[in-house]
Amino acid sequence: MAPNVSDSVATDTDPNESTVLKANTDRDAVWKRKQQPQDSIGSTINDQNNNNSSASTSSQSDNHCDHDTSVPFRARIRWPDFFAQLFVHVGFLIGLYYLVTFRAKFYTYLWTLGLVWATGIGITAGAHRLWSHKSYKARWPLRVLLMFLFTICGQRDAYTWAHDHRVHHKYSETDADPHNAKRGFFFAHVGWVFLTPHPEVVAKRKIIDMSDLEADRIVMLQRRFYIPLFALLVIGLPVLVPWYWWDEQLTVAFWVCFTFRFTTTLNIAFFVNSVAHMFGNKPYDKSISPVENLAVAIAAMGEGWHNYHHVFPWDYKTSELGSYLFNVTTGFIDCFARLGWAYDRKSVPPEVVARRAAKCGDGTRFLTDEYAHQDAVWGYGDQDIPKEDMDAIVRTQR
Repeated sequence: MAPNVSDSVATDTDPNESTVLKANTDRDAVWKRKQQPQDSIGSTINDQNNNNSSASTSSQSDNHCDHDTSVPFRARIRWPDFFAQLFVHVGFLIGLYYLVTFRAKFYTYLWTLGLVWATGIGITAGAHRLWSHKSYKARWPLRVLLMFLFTICGQRDAYTWAHDHRVHHKYSETDADPHNAKRGFFFAHVGWVFLTPHPEVVAKRKIIDMSDLEADRIVMLQRRFYIPLFALLVIGLPVLVPWYWWDEQLTVAFWVCFTFRFTTTLNIAFFVNSVAHMFGNKPYDKSISPVENLAVAIAAMGEGWHNYHHVFPWDYKTSELGSYLFNVTTGFIDCFARLGWAYDRKSVPPEVVARRAAKCGDGTRFLTDEYAHQDAVWGYGDQDIPKEDMDAIVRTQR
């Protein structure tokens, strides 16, 4: 996820979006049918394309989408967001120059590294696992801490972040996915931030349930005062602390502690949207795009086990790994659970994970596992052949 200057959850100024129809229950049911396994998605899409080409004069009620498909969607650049991204990425290079040439003081290195780590926890344990997925509950002191850390990272307000993330999971790899990986690496990584969203994204934002966050005072207060909080916590605090406490040059503090630090955290989050949807294994469900990627898991403190996460998004661990080494965020949550600040941590029983991996995975998960070959048969006569398969054999026997 990423900060947008002009993005809005409810509305957008793109003229293409004026064609968006109000979503209704019947049409959402069609979208739900699209979320079936990939072996049936292809036929669903083909049927829809055939209907569109052979029935161009049909009524809008027969359309499978929530927008007028007779007008091809073309994304347009949102220039304020584009220049914002250009500024912070050029600023990243300037900050990197100050770091590699040792223009920054030693404490500035430590301060920047600490901010990247701490604000990353605000994303992973806060905006992601707590507010987006409700995979555990947190008492108000922990929620305030996580909101403070998340705000410093500068990736929009928590409500908007969680809103788009829920849409992403609900309609992953469809036109309604805000950063649909099927549109290419660049779009999934950063292009979606400054391009106008597909009309289906706008339509589906309107029907995702956000009532739990709307009832959360901490979330809504941060949303209400996000602009002044951005100036104070995203720019002011990181820059002024090294300038005041160890006499760092103000320009160095700005380019290193704001733009370099901000863009580093931003791109780590972007890697989850791009790399973790393209390069890796699929032990739990080979029919979906998300993958398991160790490098992203290390950089994003446990968020790279993405195939597991999309199969079981309610698991607070976002993986089945028992070690904290490649899932620092889980260790953070568990520590606060011991203090009583985190509770109701939701997870998936190992036998459920194993069965899902054996049934739907690509075979890379523990081939010696007791479930790995439970559905395999040696041929006709094997007593493990399912009854429905036997019935089909009998019907087609010659």
